[in-house]
Amino acid sequence: MTMSFDRDSSTRSSIASESAPSTAPARRRMSTADRKRQILDRAIQYFAKYGIDGQLRNLTKGLGITHTLLYHYFPTKDALIKAVYEDVFESRWKPEWEQLLDDKNLSPEEKFNAFYIDYSNTVLTYDFVRILIFSGLSDHSISDRFFELLRDRLLPRLIRETRKHCGRSSRSKPSQRELEFLMGLHGGIFYIGMRRWIYGQAIYDSGNPHTEQEIIQDRISSYLTSAKTLFNTGKK
Repeated sequence: MTMSFDRDSSTRSSIASESAPSTAPARRRMSTADRKRQILDRAIQYFAKYGIDGQLRNLTKGLGITHTLLYHYFPTKDALIKAVYEDVFESRWKPEWEQLLDDKNLSPEEKFNAFYIDYSNTVLTYDFVRILIFSGLSDHSISDRFFELLRDRLLPRLIRETRKHCGRSSRSKPSQRELEFLMGLHGGIFYIGMRRWIYGQAIYDSGNPHTEQEIIQDRISSYLTSAKTLFNTGKK
């Protein structure tokens, strides 16, 4: 038995199907602020995964937008990178950290512990660590700005507190030796994030939420104890 189709019936059915109203929901038009936020969020994810040198055409493809639309919000790649820096790095800097380190009612050790525990919780994230490292391997546009922030607003305060812990009242410019010794502590704490987000290595048993805090406290204790040995001579 052979089956036959009525051509006219089939055509009419097709026309009716094409003319029927679509049941797909209308695509909501994003506001200017929402679209810019969407592009920035995706750029942060993209740069954290592929690096600062990643091609923008892949970013626009992932967003489903044109280069023209991207450049409407961020006229150049440098403008986009600047926005990423401000969102991932600058916006996470807490003025309270400076107030904490300037608090005369706390000991240097209390200040170091309170600062670095909160600092690590705030900055040792996937996007922060990876974008900073990628920038250092690329054009330094982000890493240079971040280290300038550290030199201006953090390191002098930590050197001052280190001297205070050693019984020194000197207000002279930090020596290269003092700065390098401090960066050993700072870099050691940042390395926790590198091991996790760059090398993909387990740092410790995640079942104990206090382990990272203990690691940081141990490093601070070692730093301050060693500082007394290295910088306590003369007490200037």
